[in-house]
Amino acid sequence: MELYLDSANLAEIEKAFQLGFIDGLTTTPTFMHRDGITDIDATILQLAKMVPTLQVEALGRTASEIETEANRLLDLGLDKSTTVFKIPISLEGATACKRLTSQGMLVNMHLVYTLQQAYIALSAGATYVCPLVGRLQDQGQDALQLVQHCVEAVNKYQYPSKIMFSSVRHPEHVRNALNIGVHACTIPWKVLQHLASNHFTDIGTKQFFEHTRLITLKVREVMRHQNTTISTEQTIMEALVKMTTSKLGAITLINAQGKVHGVFTDGDLRRLLEKEGEGVLKKTLNQLPFGAPKSIPMEASLMEASQVFKTHKVDTLVVMNGDQAVGMLDIQDLLEL
Repeated sequence: MELYLDSANLAEIEKAFQLGFIDGLTTTPTFMHRDGITDIDATILQLAKMVPTLQVEALGRTASEIETEANRLLDLGLDKSTTVFKIPISLEGATACKRLTSQGMLVNMHLVYTLQQAYIALSAGATYVCPLVGRLQDQGQDALQLVQHCVEAVNKYQYPSKIMFSSVRHPEHVRNALNIGVHACTIPWKVLQHLASNHFTDIGTKQFFEHTRLITLKVREVMRHQNTTISTEQTIMEALVKMTTSKLGAITLINAQGKVHGVFTDGDLRRLLEKEGEGVLKKTLNQLPFGAPKSIPMEASLMEASQVFKTHKVDTLVVMNGDQAVGMLDIQDLLEL
C-alpha cells in the first residue's frame, strides 16, 4: 500500500519526508488556504522539489479548462512523471481525465462518495480513485463498504486504477485501509505520528534501555560528584544546604581522619525535626549516632549496584575508590536515560 502525506504545511511536510519512507504528498487549495499560503504556484513548485510524487489540484468547470490548467502547471516546471493531477469527479472531470491520461499524465479522481462515481472514474482511466472515508462517515454512511466495493470492482474487472483511502481521521482508519486492501492511503501528519506508537512498545523499549544501561555502564560513569560529602564537624543546616544543591536525599559524612563515618539522609532530618524541632539544625553532625553506610566500588557495574540496592533496601550508596568516598549513587541514577 502506497503511503501519502495529506498536507500543505511546509514544516510538517519537511519532517514527514525526512522519515524516508513516504511515497508522496497530496494537497488541496483548502489546505493551502488554511495554512495562509497566498502564492499557490510558487508553493506547488516548492513542494514538487521536496517530495517524490506530488498530487495537486487541476481545477476547471469544463474538461477543456481542466486540461488547460494541467498543462499550465506542467509549463511552470512540474515533472509529468512525478505529478498527479487531482480532479473532482464529474462527467466533465472524467472527460478531462481521459484526455490527460491519453497524453501520459497521471490523474487522481477524488471527492468520490458513491460506487457509481468510482465506476465513472475507473472507466475514464484514472490513475487513482479516491473515496473520502471520514467525510462519508460524518454523514452516517458506510464508507468502509464503499471502499471495499471499489477495491472489488478494480480486482474483478482488472482496472489499472488504484483505490486511494482518504479523509483519514485516526489510526484505526489506516488499519481499515490495510484490511480492505486499498492500493494507497493518504494520511494527515497528526495521524501519521501515531502509527508506530503503542503503550506496550514504549514500556518494552524503556526496559531494553534500562537493562542495557545496567549491564554496560559502571558506577563511576553515573555517580554524583558535587556536594556529596561533608565533615562531621559541620552542622545539620550545612548538610541540608549541600543535600539541596546536589539534589540528593543523602550526604556522606567524613570524620577528622578523612574516613567515612556514616550517611545523613532526608529521612534522618525529618525524624530529628519531629523529635527536637528547628533547633536541631544548629547541631554538628558528630553529635548524632550513625551506623555503617552501604557502599559500592566505583568500578562496579550498575547491575551490581542494583543488587546492593535491593539487598539492603536503601535509596543511596556511597561510592568508594579504595577507602575514599568519591561520590554517591542514587537509585534513580540506575533508571536515568
